[in-house]
Amino acid sequence: MKLRVTVHRARLGAMEFKVIRPARPLVNAVLVDHDSHLDAYLDQQAAKLFGGLWTLASSSPRSLIHLPVRGNPAPAHEPPEPRTRQLDLVLLDHSLQFAPSRWKELRARLDPGRPRTVELPAPDLTDDPSAFQGERHYRENRDLFHQHLHAETLFMTGSAKVFRDTARHFVDVARNGPGYVSDNPRCPHFCTQLHADAGVLGNAREIHIEYCDEWSP
Repeated sequence: MKLRVTVHRARLGAMEFKVIRPARPLVNAVLVDHDSHLDAYLDQQAAKLFGGLWTLASSSPRSLIHLPVRGNPAPAHEPPEPRTRQLDLVLLDHSLQFAPSRWKELRARLDPGRPRTVELPAPDLTDDPSAFQGERHYRENRDLFHQHLHAETLFMTGSAKVFRDTARHFVDVARNGPGYVSDNPRCPHFCTQLHADAGVLGNAREIHIEYCDEWSP
């Protein structure tokens, strides 16, 4: 899979950071904070991009992957609720040890960026989540997601392995969501989930990922 991105750079003190964004705006994509959990609503193209960027995070441990989706229109069937808010998303490897509290400063210093095309490996499409659970439940295991919120942005921090293993959720939505919704007009709900029982979440809330083909203007 080829993915077009823009690579930005900025310095904070003695450190230079690289921030990768999709080359084109991520439309028809929102990430909603429901307090107890998070909802990602995506159309087919957005789900493909999320899967590609999730995979890129697994092979770019020195970069922050920024998905700017805050402020996008909501799905037509999910009007905004009073106690929810939309978030941007940043994916990063735990080894980078970037402090989310510095995100707003880093974001303001980014250069205009340079276009680049990256070649990505195919995501692991293993259908049985239990194939990964055993090794993740060992106490010393670090292949877990952790989340932080800062500056209206959700930071998903994890290892290369956990990003690589979970990219399949977005591929599933992109590949199977449109056909399922078309074939089931009475119950057009296709979703998957980063679930607490899947052994991939440390200090992190569940993320419900839903295919949507109708969006508010």
